[in-house]
Amino acid sequence: MYIAGPSFGARQAAGNTVEDIRTLCSHAHRFGCRIYVTLNTILFDDELPQAASLLKEVKEAGADAIIVQDPAVLTLGGDSLVYHASTQCAIRTPEKAAFLESLGFGRLILERQLSLEQIKAIRAATGAELEFFVHGALCMSYSGQCYLSEKLSGRSANRGACVQACRSIYELYDTKGNRLGRPRAYLSLKDLMLLDNLEELADAGIDSFKIEGRLKNSSYVSSVVAAYSRALDALVRKHPGQYRRASFGHSTAQVPTSLEKTFNRGYTQLYLYGEKGRWASLDTPKSMGEEIGTAEEIRQKGQVTEIKLRPAAPGLELRNGDGFAFVRKDGGIGGFRGFRCSGFMIECRGADGLLPGMTLYRNLSMDFEKAVAAAKAVRDISVSLSVSFPPGEMKLEAVSEDGRKASLVRPIEADAARDRARMEKTVMEQLGKRSAQFRFRVESLQCEGDLPFLGMAFLNAARRDIAQELDSMPVNARPLRKGIPSAVKSPETLDYRANVANHISRELYSSRGSTGIDNAYELTHRSGAELMRSRYCLRYELGICPRQKPGTKPEPLLLKNNGRTLTLEFHCAECEMSVR
Repeated sequence: MYIAGPSFGARQAAGNTVEDIRTLCSHAHRFGCRIYVTLNTILFDDELPQAASLLKEVKEAGADAIIVQDPAVLTLGGDSLVYHASTQCAIRTPEKAAFLESLGFGRLILERQLSLEQIKAIRAATGAELEFFVHGALCMSYSGQCYLSEKLSGRSANRGACVQACRSIYELYDTKGNRLGRPRAYLSLKDLMLLDNLEELADAGIDSFKIEGRLKNSSYVSSVVAAYSRALDALVRKHPGQYRRASFGHSTAQVPTSLEKTFNRGYTQLYLYGEKGRWASLDTPKSMGEEIGTAEEIRQKGQVTEIKLRPAAPGLELRNGDGFAFVRKDGGIGGFRGFRCSGFMIECRGADGLLPGMTLYRNLSMDFEKAVAAAKAVRDISVSLSVSFPPGEMKLEAVSEDGRKASLVRPIEADAARDRARMEKTVMEQLGKRSAQFRFRVESLQCEGDLPFLGMAFLNAARRDIAQELDSMPVNARPLRKGIPSAVKSPETLDYRANVANHISRELYSSRGSTGIDNAYELTHRSGAELMRSRYCLRYELGICPRQKPGTKPEPLLLKNNGRTLTLEFHCAECEMSVR
């Protein structure tokens, strides 16, 4: 699990206290789970002491690794810390991966806009662990190389303060001044969803799957994580001995996992198969939800609007409090809450712009929210228990699923049980219950002589005591790969997109043979500087790519918003688009 600390995280609004991290680590480590703290903004010279202090604090709190963009962080925490290269490092070539491994990163979190073949090539070039995003929001730009927010507002994405200008509504023009279509969210991408591709990613060499979920509500986190957790369980069962979960324990809660009902802008697999697709969420940067039908009749009764719905599919049920969205005639998004829903009649206050025949979406399902909230997750570590009865004693021997072993001997002064079979059943039932985070299962019960009569209080206390002994032992967690610096030169001359802002990082890069390192904050504001680059292509999205319409020239397009003009340039040889 990854979590931001109180500062230097790539999402300023998603910070957490060191005490929060300490509490999380204490709980997670009981199951062999790892906690990774994000310190993945670029740093200025005067911030290095504060960053070093934070590293010390989160290490003492129990953090297992630090997610880093600025290589200066590698020099601040000492050799005992494990470092992961953030996706903000824009790792999309084998050469870049090998270079970052040589700096001392034990894990590389790859760029999202990669194909399976590119992932395989990176896997062949590095021994570092590889992590890949499989679900959640997508930046239009290559990770860590977007300067649009910095240019427009002075708030840098690489400082955790992105204003998400790619989610804004723009007008689109050609270079002759002709407006093309209505205002839309031309730079807003759908959300990533690779639930059905985990096996392919694992086969390509991915060690860890990442879900984007900061600033999402609890039902989103619960439902999405449950969906991917079950998919991973199925993958492990399909390939016993080849794959295993990195942590221990099993969650028994039946959390609903309808990903269409969680926040999403529509889903895409992006570039996973090396092909362009319809990746944009052009109508809105917000979550529309699931399509439920069309507005058949609309009546106004005072301040109350009555809407008769023609459902899109049989079996649809609406509930009081459901939330709805629709696309207005002007292209904007309208929404409302249904305070009373009966059959297919919706009563609400304020559905301005809704007309008969318009499609309705449900972006808040009360049934779903209540079902997720009611599904309280309980995670158990399985423990095999052997019970034997030497003369005058009861002996328990326990082995947890992660390999911890504990034993317990209790003296017994009791008469023989009159009903041996019933006593055996009682012992099996009482010792085979849950204590703390352990779910016990009695594998064997041996007693050569008479089985003593034992009370439930005695058996329950013995089970609790051996659970406490197991809990006092460290979990046999999977070891993390610790990077070892080596002599690999930088694959290229680095320009401002290296995001170097302090003297320590400059020294590290230059020691690896890099030259031409410039400060992003100086060059971003120069006229005509490239603000972002992406595999996403608006011409392809609109069906006016030269590959779609031979003879079409890939001339620049212009985006306008609030008096600002952005230029889109198309690099057909690389099949990329840039924003200036």
